[in-house]
Amino acid sequence: MDKKTQTKQTQSPDKGKILSKPRIFFGLTFILLSVVLAFSFVSYLMNWKADQSQAGTMTDKTIKSSNIFGKVGDWLGNIFIFESIGIASFIIAFLFLVVGTLILKKRTFKPWKTIGHSLFFICWLPIFMGAVTKGQGVLGGVYGYQIMDYLNAIIGPVGLWVVLVSSILLYFILEFNLRPSSIKAKLDMINDNTIGKVKSMMPSSEESFDADAELEEEAEQAGHNVTVTDVSNKAKAKEQDPVRVPKGFPEVQPVTDLEPIITPNQTSFEEEKPVSLNLNTKPSFPVSTPEQAFDITPVSPPITPVPPVSTPPQDNIKFNVEVAPVIDILDDSDRKSQELVEKHGLYDHKLDLAGFQMPTVELLKDYGNEEISINQEELEENKNKIVGLLKNFNVGISEIKATIGPTVTLYEIVPEAGIRVSAIKKLQDDIALNLSALGIRIIAPMPGKGTIGIEVPRKNPTMVSMRSVIASHKFQNTDMDLPVVFGKTISNEVFMADLAKMPHLLMAGATGQGKSVGINAILTSLLYKKHPSELKFVMVDPKKVELSLYSKIERHYLAKLPDAEEAIITDTNKVINTLNSLCIEMDTRYDLLKNAFCKNLKEYNKKFTERKLNPENGHRFLPYIVLVVDEFADLIMTAGKEVELPIARLAQLARAVGIHLIVATQRPSVNVITGMIKANFPARAAFRVISSVDSRTILDSPGADQLIGKGDMLYFNGNEILRLQCAFVDTPEVERLAEYIGEQKGYSSAFLLPEFVSEDSTSTVGTFDPNEKDALFEEAARIIVSTQQGSTSMLQRQLKLGYNRAGRIMDQLEATGIVGGFNGAKAREVIISDLHSLEQFLEDLRS
Repeated sequence: MDKKTQTKQTQSPDKGKILSKPRIFFGLTFILLSVVLAFSFVSYLMNWKADQSQAGTMTDKTIKSSNIFGKVGDWLGNIFIFESIGIASFIIAFLFLVVGTLILKKRTFKPWKTIGHSLFFICWLPIFMGAVTKGQGVLGGVYGYQIMDYLNAIIGPVGLWVVLVSSILLYFILEFNLRPSSIKAKLDMINDNTIGKVKSMMPSSEESFDADAELEEEAEQAGHNVTVTDVSNKAKAKEQDPVRVPKGFPEVQPVTDLEPIITPNQTSFEEEKPVSLNLNTKPSFPVSTPEQAFDITPVSPPITPVPPVSTPPQDNIKFNVEVAPVIDILDDSDRKSQELVEKHGLYDHKLDLAGFQMPTVELLKDYGNEEISINQEELEENKNKIVGLLKNFNVGISEIKATIGPTVTLYEIVPEAGIRVSAIKKLQDDIALNLSALGIRIIAPMPGKGTIGIEVPRKNPTMVSMRSVIASHKFQNTDMDLPVVFGKTISNEVFMADLAKMPHLLMAGATGQGKSVGINAILTSLLYKKHPSELKFVMVDPKKVELSLYSKIERHYLAKLPDAEEAIITDTNKVINTLNSLCIEMDTRYDLLKNAFCKNLKEYNKKFTERKLNPENGHRFLPYIVLVVDEFADLIMTAGKEVELPIARLAQLARAVGIHLIVATQRPSVNVITGMIKANFPARAAFRVISSVDSRTILDSPGADQLIGKGDMLYFNGNEILRLQCAFVDTPEVERLAEYIGEQKGYSSAFLLPEFVSEDSTSTVGTFDPNEKDALFEEAARIIVSTQQGSTSMLQRQLKLGYNRAGRIMDQLEATGIVGGFNGAKAREVIISDLHSLEQFLEDLRS
């Protein structure tokens, strides 16, 4: 061995150790990247709608992401899924895993075959998902949508699916060798194996009999006296089965210690001579003990005679069969509730205001004839301009149809074969210029119709009044829980939605475009359908003038904090306290629903109406509560997270307990309508906005910047975007409606929300000074002890006090030890149990 070889051998182990460290590092790095990509993609798919607006805010610390890997995960999901290949991005994460295992020399996968399969599905899967989702969502990505759109324009929808299905079938045929001949051969093999196993496991009696007869015939030819049993035993020995004892024979243990007998002349087992077996003598086998043998003597099984079955003599006895009646057993609670219903009837929540009259349609202004007038000349002119413009750009049309709405005419066109949809989308500004229209909106394609829509504003729009939609048959006979009538669609149909199923509404629009009128239309709809006992409003108006008209219905429909002087909230600090008070009310309602074994407010109120819930346990009829915020941007600017967090919490949880939100803003920017807010407001209403960025913020798509104003709006609730003309309700109409309700008998005060004390508020409870004792201190103490309810609002009602004075008396009662400390939404604990003990305590206090 030369020195060079010796040097290589001595250096190779150390060199291998040195080279193994980078290999392990890079292998684990690729595997870690695979895991990061996979979890980022999963988290992005779960929250992509909420985090879509955060893709470009990597350096903004104020905006938080819900992705498991934060903004990096949002960025990865946006790059790979939204802007690339959709859910096929998981294959890229898988390829990182394959590369990592190959670097570590773990041949878990065949590299080239795995890469080939992955590349096929990276190309095929996005196009398939784009065709399935029709470009909606992120499952197909931009690549899948563009290729699907291109193929759809060239070969049509049927051709697209033919290409997709044929390509995946060809892939499986080549991969699994699915030729007809090979499939038939595999099926024949499976059938043969199955039949052979069944035959071997279940031999027929005829085959056994034929085998026994054949062996018996061979034995007789040899001149032996053979019985059937011996023949059967010989057949079993011939088949080399273990020793089986027929029925009726004594059990014989099988011989397991047989040793082969090989003579010196034999060299293998094949040369051994066969052993002859005399069937008339006892068979002998070579065993461990010399000359050992055993006898098999047949024993006949005992025959037990079966006694004959005796039939009883028939007689003429009459045989009657009776079925016991089903006894309906009620538990105590059901029995008591049934007795109460029979005695008092169902609970009527309207009984406190039994004489309340619902508003009439005559309170709203009649604007006269609102039928749509058809201007044939305008329609023909617009049609010719659209067709001529598209023809100039080599876009042929096979059919065109016009649908006239109150303010907009929809022209539906069917392009000729081979025309790309994107080619028509690009002509939006050219069509608007040619028609001299204020704003053109192109819908390409229209959902479920296979056409392309072009919305063109009418020169002489028709008025849509609030009276016309309120008086419509559709609104008057609706069975929705919280019906909201927005206005009319392009096809001049009344459009309604259920606020209880939205369950929250986010509104946006520039100043003067109809947003405030839209809020009034929603409130008017609810006032016309719900009794004061069924609905309460919490109104937040930072501008102080938009919702002030509704102050007249405070004792009927409004809710407020116990210490609030006005029901309509304009101060930011009071807004924060009110929102947190609503959260307390929400938690209290959930406790009531849990104790009543109900899942939502409707079931709970039905149970309470049927007198199945005891008011002594805290149960009560729960009205719907609708929170209306007129200018959300101002609250975010002044309070920030203190407003956003309770709003988000209510939006996430309050639906089941009947608390719904209507939030409006004139500035729909991402720092106002954050991802957390958007994720919990699936229903959106957009009036005209300034830019397409604002439209994408509120609707996740453009279009609101092309509206014409004056109540022209887009409504989106997760399915498709509808263009509506909002019903017009003027300020004098709202005033008449509020006066009509306010003049009737109402409750003693507005609906009181739970008390809320902020954490940073300073406590006024200290040592008790008898000289500063309130004049109503002792009377308040007696009320508290007699009712065993330490509530400030109860003192207000019993003693007819303001909240501030009642709060001071409650602080004095706490300082003296009559009641306990503040306990959130629950009443304070009453420490003194009876009036006799209280009188002794007060006597000691006086001295």
